[in-house]
Amino acid sequence: MQTEMPGDNYGLREEIKAYWSARAETFDLSPGHEIFTHKEMAAWRRLILKHLGEADGRLALDLASGTGVISHLMDGLGFQVTGLDWAEPMLEKARLKAKARQRPIRFRMADVENTMEADDAYDVIITRHLVWTLVDPAAAFAEWLRVLKPGGRILIVDGDFVNVTRTERALKAVAKILERIGWLKPDPMHAPPGMMEAHHSIVSRVHFSNGARAEQVAELVAKAGFTEVQVDTDLRDIHKAQSRHWNALKALGRGTQHRFAVTAKKPIASEG
Repeated sequence: MQTEMPGDNYGLREEIKAYWSARAETFDLSPGHEIFTHKEMAAWRRLILKHLGEADGRLALDLASGTGVISHLMDGLGFQVTGLDWAEPMLEKARLKAKARQRPIRFRMADVENTMEADDAYDVIITRHLVWTLVDPAAAFAEWLRVLKPGGRILIVDGDFVNVTRTERALKAVAKILERIGWLKPDPMHAPPGMMEAHHSIVSRVHFSNGARAEQVAELVAKAGFTEVQVDTDLRDIHKAQSRHWNALKALGRGTQHRFAVTAKKPIASEG
């Protein structure tokens, strides 16, 4: 692992930490962050079981766990879960949820590129909407390979949140017109308008500043040493369940976005 020196990347990491700390208060209000319905919960469960298999009490690491939405989902499936996040306000909310549910999920602060976890510690790793924000994905994937047990599996759920399709752009334009004349109810803001400038600044400087694409992520995962790398772009059940919380035009636009899951395995020594 490279030693981080003061400079642009150091400043960017601190900005990312501050941004998501500020987002913690309203994070769970947004569809796509919190899981609001049994239908969406079931869709997430199917995706996880499809790629990670039955829990059977195995040890799971949830990276960039935020307010613990995916950690609690994994716990409900029967995994023994540890959630790591860099934003203390997110972790506070996650811990409160675990306390309310009386669940033994461990949450702690850590950098996903330097987790401080032991070698070969976890059976599975899961991340949701993390990879597109990484400063150094090669370092991150190498770190995740290190903490996985041989034969362990990783599930990355992410998307290209930078590039907007022509269809989505057109739908957004129509939606703005209809909102202005009162024919369409605006979707609730899940982040204060003043934070958008900070968001755009951060996105312009991360590794996937031009948008995270499934094939790019899969290639970097393979280069890190993972095997059996697969791409799954059939996340329709999840997105369909989430769409109930958006206006019709926004739901259609989100359906055109490039969203994906990448799964892979840490090789066993005899396979290498």
